[in-house]
Parts: sequence; C-alpha cells; structure tokens
Amino acid sequence: MKHHAAYHTEIDQAARKRRLRGAGGLAAAFVAIALSGCNDHAAAPVTRAAIVHTEIVQPRDRQASVTLTGEIQARFRAELSFRVSGRVLARYVDVGAHVEAGEVLALLDPAEQQADVDAASAAVLAAESQLRVAKVTFERQKALIASGFTTRTVYDQAQEGLRTAEGALEAAKAELGTSKDALGHTALRAEAAGVVTARNLEVGQVVQAAQPVFSLAQDGERDAVFDIYESLLFGDLDDSRVSLALVSDTGVTARGHVREVSPAIDAKSATIRVKVAIHDPSAAMTLGSAVAGTVKAKAQQQIALPWSALAAAGSKPAVWIVDPATKTAALKPVTIGGYEAREVLIKAGLEPGERVVIDGGKLLSVGQAVTDEGDPS
Repeated sequence: MKHHAAYHTEIDQAARKRRLRGAGGLAAAFVAIALSGCNDHAAAPVTRAAIVHTEIVQPRDRQASVTLTGEIQARFRAELSFRVSGRVLARYVDVGAHVEAGEVLALLDPAEQQADVDAASAAVLAAESQLRVAKVTFERQKALIASGFTTRTVYDQAQEGLRTAEGALEAAKAELGTSKDALGHTALRAEAAGVVTARNLEVGQVVQAAQPVFSLAQDGERDAVFDIYESLLFGDLDDSRVSLALVSDTGVTARGHVREVSPAIDAKSATIRVKVAIHDPSAAMTLGSAVAGTVKAKAQQQIALPWSALAAAGSKPAVWIVDPATKTAALKPVTIGGYEAREVLIKAGLEPGERVVIDGGKLLSVGQAVTDEGDPS
C-alpha cells in the first residue's frame, strides 16, 4: 500500500509541473503580444513637413563680363640701328628719354668714313682733269677732220675718250655722294618723335651695320595689349566696346575696341596676344602702365540660381522643385550653362514659373512634404 501511495504522489507532482509550464508559456505569449503592440505603435511616427526656402524661377537678362590685365604700348615701334659699322664715339640719350624727330641719339667715330670722302673727292678732281683733256683733244680732232688733216679713226678715238672721261667723272661724283651719305650715317637720328624704350650700346663699343641699338616707341596712338586664353575667343563677347582703367588709379579710364588678334598661340604661355586700340587715351596712361580691360558679353535671357540650390541625381546635376498642388519635393535634372562667383547658370531643365528649393534641400527625399519658411503657416 505504501508503494501504491508513493506512485500516485509522483503522478500528482508531474501533473503540477506540466500545469506550471503551460501557465508560464501562456504568460510569455501575452507579454510578447503586448510588446508587439508597443513596437507597432513606435513604427508609425508622425511625418513632419521639411522647412525649406524656395523661389520661383524667372529668367532675366544677364550680361557677363571678363576683366583682364594688360599693358599700355605704343602702336608704332621702331628698332633703330646705324647704317654703317664703327666704334661708338658718343651716346646722348638713355631709356625713358623723349626725343624729337631728327634728334641725334648717338655718334660713331667718323674717321674711316671721312677718309672715304676725301678719297672720293680726289677721284672727282682727277676725273674732271681727265675730262678737260679729253674735251680739248676732241675739239682739235673735230677741227682737223673738217679740213681733212686727220683720219676718221683718230677722230673716233678722241670722241670715245671724251665719253669715257664724262662717264668716269659721273662715277667719281656718285662715289663721293655715297661716301658723304656714309659719313652722315655715323650720326644716328630719331626717325620720329617718341620715347626710347630700350638701349643696346655703350661708348667705345663696336657695332655692325643694321644691329639694333635703340627701341623707339613713337608718339601718337596707343594700344592696350593683353595675353588671353584661347577659350575666351569662343565666347559671345562684344569686342567693339572695351572699358579700360589704370590698375594704379582706377579713376583714369578710357574706351577702346579690339584692333588686332594674333593668329598664333604663344607656345610657352598658351595665350593669344590681343591689341585694343585706345580712344583718346589720358596723359596718365603712359607707356608700360598696367591697365585692366573689361569686355561684356551680349545680353541674353538666363536662369540663375544660388549655389545652394544645386543637388545631384546620380552623377548629373539637379535641383529640388516643389509641386504647387501637393507641396511635395521632386528632384529634377538640369543642364549647367556656366558658373559664377555666387550663382550657377541653368541652360536647360527648368521652366519659368517653377518653384525651386534654394536652401534646405540637402536632407530632402523624393515625395517629401515641404513648407517654405516664408509661408505664414
């Protein structure tokens, strides 16, 4: 009997354990359901509209400009040189000196040229003497042949001697003229009034004929010379109106127009030289002065937006626009026409009247509701 009672006691304890496990599982299920309900409530937050700043797209007339720095130069420049060789005896001007037309700039030692003049003068005297003898001989033969006391051969020889003497005298006179010109060329004179911009000789130096020794910037018309990049030539610029101002004094201004564009690109700087003719330059615009030249592009209708409005759709530029009906944001690809200091120019992709987000679009997503910070909401 004791054994039978113990057996029933074990059965009762096992039943109680099963009931406790069932109650625990049911309690765990209720807790899981309760927590699940809490998570569903947290997963549905209230969506708020993003606050942004927008503006309505309106194209307007824009006129871009380009400003470059150049140098004032004379339109006409000359490289001066002696026409004869010799040793420099004197130099009368230096760089920066203003000279008048015909003014002597330097002298060569004229000893060699003077000797040539003396020799040519003596040759002329000798030729004149020979001519007088030839004339007397011919006149005698002319009288003799008329009376028949000479032969035709002797007469012809006398006549030929006269012609030879006349030719020799002309040649001697020409040589004398050439020698005198060479003597005159020992003095280097300014061909026109202007300013000496370079000097390449010293007293005592031996120079050769045609060797440049002075550079002369002639008085008169002035040019502003600029070295520009080739890409600027492809812009729609109005080169008939160039505004000029001295870098050292912006109050000194002038107008000009593009006079000459070099057909070749400089190999070292990859630039093209452009010369602008200055209309009535001020006296303050001296040679070598630094000058700023501004040229404007022809006016055209363009859409300009602040840099902050620019976004990206993949690898392409885009902007956020706002649907006026739903007040939601959408990303719209655009084509960039150019970049400026504070604005980006839109070439295509936007239509007049569209509302564009210009600030606050960094965290927007497609379809997100937006509110303009300028709205009274």
